[in-house]
Amino acid sequence: MPGFELFGDAERESVNDVLDNGVLMRYGFDGMRNGHWKAKALEAELQKTFQTNHVQLVSSGTAAVSVALASAGIGAGDEVIMPTFTFVASFEAIMMLGAIPILVDIDSTLTLDPKAVEAAITPKTKAVMVVQMCGSMADMDALKSVCDKHNLVFVEDACQAIGGSYKGKPLGSIADLGCFSFDFVKTITCGEGGAVISNNKTYYINADHYSDHGHDHIGSDRGAETHPFLGYNFRISELHAAVGLAQVKRLPEFLALQKRNFDIIRAELQQIPEVEFRTVPDGGVESCAFLNFFLPDLDIARRVSQAFKESGVDACFHYYDNNWHYIRKWNHLKELKSLFPIAQEVKEGLQYLQGKTYKQSDSYIARNISCLIKLSWREEEVKQRAKKMAQLIKANL
Repeated sequence: MPGFELFGDAERESVNDVLDNGVLMRYGFDGMRNGHWKAKALEAELQKTFQTNHVQLVSSGTAAVSVALASAGIGAGDEVIMPTFTFVASFEAIMMLGAIPILVDIDSTLTLDPKAVEAAITPKTKAVMVVQMCGSMADMDALKSVCDKHNLVFVEDACQAIGGSYKGKPLGSIADLGCFSFDFVKTITCGEGGAVISNNKTYYINADHYSDHGHDHIGSDRGAETHPFLGYNFRISELHAAVGLAQVKRLPEFLALQKRNFDIIRAELQQIPEVEFRTVPDGGVESCAFLNFFLPDLDIARRVSQAFKESGVDACFHYYDNNWHYIRKWNHLKELKSLFPIAQEVKEGLQYLQGKTYKQSDSYIARNISCLIKLSWREEEVKQRAKKMAQLIKANL
């Protein structure tokens, strides 16, 4: 991760094909495009990759979450349970629908704690969204059991975990709806883009319509399409889809490089007794996009993180003090700083954040360091990097 590191002839050829053809929009202009349908072709490839019946491409991973929730009927005043550790897009996508994000603790998987989820359910809860952060997964059987017991929609955000699996099923394909991001720093990229996947045909049809102003996409005459319901513009372009189409065909190559680099670094660090690795549930296989490990306490983690930076060990993150990915620094959410008025129902629904603490989440994020695994690293370079990381950790224990 990320796929842009290895852009090459395949991506250029695919993009040039769109430019030569001249149709940049994914819908309509049938007579002009001469059979060129990059978005449709990418959706077909993703169906095979994710072993799912339906794929709807959208403009981003954030859009994918909003479209997925909307497609399942989640909206004003509904509560959606989500983790404290994720990207800010998770609560943004929920709030865009007028729904209320309910943040709950993570466990040693660095993803949703099923017990915390069940404890947070109220009569207003309509969905649970697990975020498969940093290339690995939650206990999906336990979460699915909670959702089934309480008749909740189960949404899986696998934006950072393409290529991972759980009991033989690709991450993203296990819940009622799965969401992916193909932005510039994901394992495969469209530049900007995302996808909603599902085996539920109704959810898919809703996503197809909702992401394009409610168009029903029936027939070849776009002007004659009807609008069964309201929608918005979350379309992907043919140019973006062209990049993704070239990249998805290279996914096995990318995953093999990630695993090689991941394994080299992990093998070196696991020789240090004080280093513990995140929990991967039984039957789970990480995508190897990130290597996540725990150190004994916050002070050591901070020292090691600083030592990495000062020594040129890049792309390693200590999320405890990060304002993009962890609840501690999400002041704009806690204080409801918005350019537009927020509905009173949402304001009241978010009052719980005032003074709310997440000691369990803090205990994991404070000690965690998350290292991005790059595709462009040469094998010898990775070995040297691993030894340097081990030396710096030992020096700061």
